[in-house]
Amino acid sequence: MPAPADVRARADARSDSVLKGSRDPRDYYRERLRALKAENPDAFRRALAYYEDRLIPAVAAEDSDPRAEWLEYGRVLATLFAAGRTVQIDPTGRASEYARPVPADHLVLHLPDAPARPALIVGIPPRLSPAQKATHDLLVKQSLGS
Repeated sequence: MPAPADVRARADARSDSVLKGSRDPRDYYRERLRALKAENPDAFRRALAYYEDRLIPAVAAEDSDPRAEWLEYGRVLATLFAAGRTVQIDPTGRASEYARPVPADHLVLHLPDAPARPALIVGIPPRLSPAQKATHDLLVKQSLGS
């Protein structure tokens, strides 16, 4: 069931405020949803249910962190695409398991279990450090440089 209009409006306003000046993931997540719809309709329905039932109410809540909620939604989308694990990479290039809250300067990637599949972006900091860019190029672009 879709979130009520006032809850959706509050979630949109809080998202706009918090994500302003950073990399807003919403357009990227919409693209991922379209791809998920084409690849796996059941997973697409689960992603929409999470969006309506959990994400929008959580982002609308005054005591929530909208950035963290959107990042978690990105992780949910990635896990619906491919089984695997989600990691966060700090500016020095050190990887650790995804754990909330994720610092704003961490790159977050989902690493599919299937070795031939590229890593999926979950969250990108406003600026990638050289180590994060190298990790991104290798695991997401599957190249050794851009």
